[in-house]
Amino acid sequence: MSANANTRLRPSPGSESDESGIINERVLVLIFESIKWDIHTLCSTSSVNRKLRAIANRLLWRELCVHRAPRMVSTLANGSTNNRIGGGWHALAKLLFFCCGSESTRNFKLSRDLPGHFVKASRFSKTSGRSFLSKKCRGDLLYVSDPCEHPNPSGGGKEDDLGVYRGVFKGFLKSRTRACLIGRQVELEEKVRCPYCGAPVWSMTSARLVPKSAARRLGSHHGGLEYFVCVNGHLHGTCWLVPLSSDEDDDDEFDDDVDGDDEDETGAHEVDHMVVSGSASSREEN
Repeated sequence: MSANANTRLRPSPGSESDESGIINERVLVLIFESIKWDIHTLCSTSSVNRKLRAIANRLLWRELCVHRAPRMVSTLANGSTNNRIGGGWHALAKLLFFCCGSESTRNFKLSRDLPGHFVKASRFSKTSGRSFLSKKCRGDLLYVSDPCEHPNPSGGGKEDDLGVYRGVFKGFLKSRTRACLIGRQVELEEKVRCPYCGAPVWSMTSARLVPKSAARRLGSHHGGLEYFVCVNGHLHGTCWLVPLSSDEDDDDEFDDDVDGDDEDETGAHEVDHMVVSGSASSREEN
């Protein structure tokens, strides 16, 4: 091949910078759509080089979240600036698909740490989220997952399993929960960081902002749980799951912390059900 032919096939620096990024992004989106936004493949892709990591952070993580939990993401992003979300889309994607495990803290003691892991499916609910809000903060919108159940890490035949749960606030910077934490001058934890975005966290237990309804929602007992909220609005926590008994009367446990309403603003119970498997798509239940 002649030198002139080589010159014609080689794009100019200007055209490469103007077009290749757009073309690559379109191709990447099509590829991930074809594999139903498999989380493991996206993790591997974003770790190849800085360019792919930048594309993933700017576009792909957001598209994955939208594909797997469209209604939840639409609610969280509504009113946000430039389609941004607290902590970044990569942090939200990790929160949707990853159980962070648990470590011993000053308010929740464990004999050994529990490692994090990917989950096959997660159910996030605004109804569950309301159970984690104190009376003064009921105007906030919070999604919380069902607890991921683990055998008691202490072993020894103890009955109570360990539950690990996670969640996310909509518009946390303007939330009543954040205003309450700041108003009470609650200090940020020194030894705990958000497992999803790495930001500092507040202990809601230390802040005395854990309503009794949170324990009931989780199937725990009051004082048998702890959860943290980071400055970007991500929630993570642990609890002891009490074995259910047919003799228990849940009606006797209700107090003023309960709304008595198990429906969202539209009058229908809303759940986003996410499946991590690359061969399965998301499902939303009404």
